[in-house]
Amino acid sequence: MEDVLYTVKEVSKMIKTNPAYVYSLINSGLLPALKLGCYKVRKTALLEFLERYEGKDLTNINEIADLHRVS
Repeated sequence: MEDVLYTVKEVSKMIKTNPAYVYSLINSGLLPALKLGCYKVRKTALLEFLERYEGKDLTNINEIADLHRVS
């Protein structure tokens, strides 16, 4: 059976960031999650998040901006 729920640590490894940043995304409402003892993120929610914010700069989640192309 394919994993459909990921822990915050697993999500952070997948998107190559740290768990604290994933918690920030969850707490800000950008990344939907559910709490089953600890936070879990559905695979579909993660894929939708990545598609929705592709081409965006999420360095500051309070000021999401378009990425500037490097020439």
